[in-house]
Amino acid sequence: MDRRALCLIVNPSAGRGRAARLLPRVMQALRARGMSFRVERTHSLSHARQLARSALAAGEVAAAMGGDGLLGAVAGELRGSAGVLGVLPGGRGNDFARKLGIGNDPELVCDVLAAGRTRLVDVAEAGGRTYLGIASAGFDSDVQDIANATRLPLGELVYVYATLRALRGWSHARWKVDVDGQAQEFDGYSVAVANSGVFGGGMHLVPGASLDDGLLDVVLTRAASKRSYLAGVPRVFRGTHVDNPDLTFLRGREITFEADRPFAAYADGDPIAELPVTIRVVPRSLEVLVP
Repeated sequence: MDRRALCLIVNPSAGRGRAARLLPRVMQALRARGMSFRVERTHSLSHARQLARSALAAGEVAAAMGGDGLLGAVAGELRGSAGVLGVLPGGRGNDFARKLGIGNDPELVCDVLAAGRTRLVDVAEAGGRTYLGIASAGFDSDVQDIANATRLPLGELVYVYATLRALRGWSHARWKVDVDGQAQEFDGYSVAVANSGVFGGGMHLVPGASLDDGLLDVVLTRAASKRSYLAGVPRVFRGTHVDNPDLTFLRGREITFEADRPFAAYADGDPIAELPVTIRVVPRSLEVLVP
């Protein structure tokens, strides 16, 4: 790739301050590689979007350093343009970086920024907002609420802790789902619509999800006992759960779903839309730097 200047869009509070702690090492590594860059600190997604537009106008790589929510916000401004997204894992989950094969070591990540290739990937759109990973609602909404509220220093294990907490008070919802015009109803835990297939700090919900096939993967988690659900969670981290009879895997370009009680759909760690929601794929619309 042609070496371009970087705009580092940094959320200092991401990962309970992880991004702020890593920033000096990243800056040192970029200087050692002869990279031209500027650093912009942000504390809101709307400000991050503004900075992404500024980077795009200046012809800079918009390198987002924070969690997956920050990446999704920046990607939303770059999609469909000549802009390029750089990924600097600085949050708790860093699931999009995991899918791309970008490690957590800041110096190795800077190698990708300096000498990586660009790849065109799909993004998903829900309620007018862009996301990169997985949008889900239902039991997953309760888990995310707890994970976002906790102040315990658990790192990626925060999602395991939140799952245990949420399960205690859970009762099944009734779901209506439409995938490319094919409708169905079921009782159960959740509906998830995946682009990258990874969420929750390394949970490979759809191990074979492709980032550039023009399709979204849909996972319906049907009614089962809490004991059965809990027993299946470790398998999701390993990606060995796909034969679970309580799970239904579908694929489509446009998915609409709702439940019999209110839920917020979460994507990349942030609430993205209230149900009912329609999610669409935007094929091969984002250029991202990869190893």
